[in-house]
Amino acid sequence: MSVSLLTRNDVPGEYPDSYYRATANDALQRPPLEGDVQCDVCIIGGGFTGLSTALHLAEQGVDTVLLEAHRAGWGASGRNGGQVGTGQRVDQPTLEKRFGLEKAHRLWQVAEDGKALVRFLVERHGIQCDLKPGVIHADHRARFVTHTHAEVAHLRKEYGYDAIEPLTRDEIRAHLDTEYYHGGAIDRGAMHLHPLNYALGLAKAVETAGASIYERSKVTSIRHGDEVAVELASGRVRAKHLVIACNGYLDGLDRNMSARTMPINNFIIATEPLSEDLARQLIRDDTAVADSKFVVNYYRLSADRRMLFGGGETYGYNFPRDIAGLVRRNMLQVYPQLADTRIDYAWGGTLAITMSRLPRFARLAPNVLAAGGYSGHGVALATLAGQVLAEAIAGAGERMDLLSSLPNARFPGGPLMRQPLLVLAMTWYALRDRL
Repeated sequence: MSVSLLTRNDVPGEYPDSYYRATANDALQRPPLEGDVQCDVCIIGGGFTGLSTALHLAEQGVDTVLLEAHRAGWGASGRNGGQVGTGQRVDQPTLEKRFGLEKAHRLWQVAEDGKALVRFLVERHGIQCDLKPGVIHADHRARFVTHTHAEVAHLRKEYGYDAIEPLTRDEIRAHLDTEYYHGGAIDRGAMHLHPLNYALGLAKAVETAGASIYERSKVTSIRHGDEVAVELASGRVRAKHLVIACNGYLDGLDRNMSARTMPINNFIIATEPLSEDLARQLIRDDTAVADSKFVVNYYRLSADRRMLFGGGETYGYNFPRDIAGLVRRNMLQVYPQLADTRIDYAWGGTLAITMSRLPRFARLAPNVLAAGGYSGHGVALATLAGQVLAEAIAGAGERMDLLSSLPNARFPGGPLMRQPLLVLAMTWYALRDRL
C-alpha cells in the first residue's frame, strides 16, 4: 500500500467531520509520547480493542501504555454504525457445520459475553453513549425470509436465545415504513449506541484506572525480543508485552496480521433532525436495522432523531468525493419519502475483514498478541477482545486459545494484488445484491 491509510483520507490528528464528532461528549486532547518509556504492556491502537485491553490490564494494576497515531476512537471505533450485534459475523448453523456443535456453542457464548461486557462497562463507568436495545435484520429478497425464520427457530431451540423473534412481511412493515423488505427478525438482545462517545468513555475509564494514553503517537517500527521495543519518531517504548490492536489501520506493522486481514471502506450519512412523528413512522420502536445485502445497508435514528444511514461500496482505498450522494442513493431505495431531507454529515472509515469473516486473534510471538478483522461486527467483539487479551497476558488463555484457533487464511495475491482483488470482489458482490 503506497499511501498509508492513516493519512490517505483524513487530516492527521483530527476526527473526521462526522455527526459523532459534532456530538462528542468530551474529546480531550492528550499529549504525544516523547522520549523513552518503560512499561509492562504497550498497546498500539486506541480503538475499542486497545482501550478495552488497557482498561482490563490497568484494573489489575498492570503498568500499561497505549499509543494512538491520531486520537482515541479516531478509527472505525468512532465512525461505525453503532450496532452491538448478537453472535459472530458467521451464523451459528454455519459454525456448527465447520466446527461442530460444542465449539459453535463456545463461540456463541463468547459473543454473548461481548454484548454483556458492553452493557457492563457503560453502566459501571457511567458512559453517556445513547445505548438502546433492539436490532432488526431485514430481508431485501423474499427468498431469504424462510432461511431467516429457520435460523431464528434454531437459535431459540438450540441456544435458548428467546430475545429474537421472526418478522413476516406485514410485521416488518409495521416496524419500518418501507416496502423494500419482505420479512426478517427482531433481536431485542442486540443493541445500538453512539460509538465515539462509547470509545471516549472507555478512554476516560482507562486513565482513571491508571494507564497512560498517548495520542498523535504513530509507531514506525517494532523490534521483537524478550523485551519489545516500539519505535516512534519522537521516542521509544520498551515493554515486556505488546498488543497490536489496529484493525483496518494496521499499516503494515505486522506481516502476519496484514496478510490475513483486508482493509475496506464504508460510509455513513446523517440527515437533518426529523420530526418526532416522521422518525417514529420510519423506525417505530427506535431499533437499529441491518439488511440482507452482502454490501449491507445499516441504519438507525440518532438521539436527536436524525437518520444515520450507512452503506455503499467503492472500488479502492480512496474515499469518494461525494460520500453523501453515494449513500443517499441507498437510503432513498429504502425510504423514498426522505428525498427532500437535507444531509448534514457524510463520512467514511476503514474496517478490516478476514477471508472467513471470523475475527483474527493471534499470538505473534510469546510476548506479542494481536486481534482484529472483526468484519463489521466489532463493537461487541472488539470490546471483548480487550478482556481476552488481558486474560492471556495474565496467563489465563482459554478464550484466547479458542479464538486464535479460528481459521484465517492469507488473502491471495500479496501486497501488490490486494487492491485489484478487492475491486473484483466488491464488483461481484455489488452485482449479486442487485440480482
